[in-house]
Amino acid sequence: MSAVVYEQHEVRSARYAVAAVFAVHGAVTGSFATRVPWIQDHAGVSAGQLGLALAFPAIGASLAMPLAGGVSHRFGARTALRGLLALWTLALVLPALAPNLLTLCLALFVYGATAGMSDVAMNALGVEVENRLDKSIMSGLHGMWSAGALIGSAAGTLAAHLGSDARLHHVLAAAVLTVAGLIACTWVLDLQPAEDEDPPPRFALPPRSALLIGAVGFCAVFAEGASLDWSAVYLRDELETSAGLAAACTTGFTLTMAVARLAGDKVVDRFGAVRTVRVSGVLATLGGLLIVVGGHPAVAMAGFALMGLGIAVVVPLCFAAAGRAGSNPSLAIAGVATITYTSGLVAPGAIGGLAQATSLVVSFGLVTVLACCLVLFAKVLRAGDRDRPKISPSSAAVPDRRS
Repeated sequence: MSAVVYEQHEVRSARYAVAAVFAVHGAVTGSFATRVPWIQDHAGVSAGQLGLALAFPAIGASLAMPLAGGVSHRFGARTALRGLLALWTLALVLPALAPNLLTLCLALFVYGATAGMSDVAMNALGVEVENRLDKSIMSGLHGMWSAGALIGSAAGTLAAHLGSDARLHHVLAAAVLTVAGLIACTWVLDLQPAEDEDPPPRFALPPRSALLIGAVGFCAVFAEGASLDWSAVYLRDELETSAGLAAACTTGFTLTMAVARLAGDKVVDRFGAVRTVRVSGVLATLGGLLIVVGGHPAVAMAGFALMGLGIAVVVPLCFAAAGRAGSNPSLAIAGVATITYTSGLVAPGAIGGLAQATSLVVSFGLVTVLACCLVLFAKVLRAGDRDRPKISPSSAAVPDRRS
């Protein structure tokens, strides 16, 4: 086998391996999201307190993500990803063990910190594979994340329907996902820094060119976080459904996100970033209206499904547009990532706080308004319709959501 053929085979294997890693990462999120009502009851917290606790994953991720580059620089990309992904899958066990608000917040902080660091590591490797293949694969990788979330949420739906203890469910899920993640990491690219290469910078302030693009990403991530964390609670508390049906709503949301992301590359290539996001915003707004005014579980579930379909590809397109804005693509992408993670930080608490003061219906009215903003401000992503320049691996150290 020639060196060129061997390298191509290695890159193709790395593509499938990193896709499996994305799926494992998403499965942890899906497993957690469907059992949020059980965790709320077990910890004995109100809707407002749950909203506070659900802010801690984003806090942990925001504080820990800058450390991931240094870990990869010190240990190499493959070893770093293997360790960080294992920490993330094992952290799934912690929230269900929390008996009160304080321990739940601490558990979710660790859960978010390990999520953010492994997220950075796998995205960096994903972009490196994309560069070596010289074709777009990132939307498909995001789709694999959503597919993993779908699998995790489907298993969670079954567990909730059977009335199983979330502690047992999450211990079993963590064990399976840890093994799957370790196996997948065997074939990812083993990137090593050059001997004279300095560690990457830990923090980057958003440049002006990234602010408007980041604002679009902010709206999408807010809607995603609200739907993923609160859809099951919404059906259970507002529409008085069973725990199994409430969990199935989250599964429907993740299903439509997975389908949209898997098809995203072809859609964007045909219609362009601006038109894609405008149509996406219309679908998400329609979904929000069905959630708010439907008043029936089936209508609300359809609304959450449309919401997932509408927001799925927005954040990847924000990162693409940021890479074309200004003279420093790496800094712009990092800035957009900072803004979108701020949205992930704000969304759970805002939804819970507003629900405590009014109702979850009003909270999702706010989500609907933000979805409408995607239609109004899609034109700031016009840079995404241009020819795509190469992006260095260091600029890929950003999360996929939400993504």
